[in-house]
Amino acid sequence: MHVKKGDKVRVMSGKDKGKTGVILAAYPKDSRVLVEGVNIVKKHSKPSQVNPQGGIISFEAPIHVSNVMPIDPKSGNPTRVGYKTVDGKKVRVAKSGEVLDK
Repeated sequence: MHVKKGDKVRVMSGKDKGKTGVILAAYPKDSRVLVEGVNIVKKHSKPSQVNPQGGIISFEAPIHVSNVMPIDPKSGNPTRVGYKTVDGKKVRVAKSGEVLDK
């Protein structure tokens, strides 16, 4: 996948198009990512031991990885990702030439 946990990304399509957020979790097998503040869904829950009140709970749902692009640290715009080897390690590189991996 071209993004990792902790990356700052912008949503490029869907109901939250244009929003930015940090990736909280990545699910490579499903090709999905969980982005902070994006794709908020509501779920009705019955009263239980954990939540004795019950009610409607809002939480972030995963979105497909193809709908997000990482933010270029140099310009602050969305960018595509390339790969280079630096000191024998494969690192992600923004198209501006800036290294995305710390």
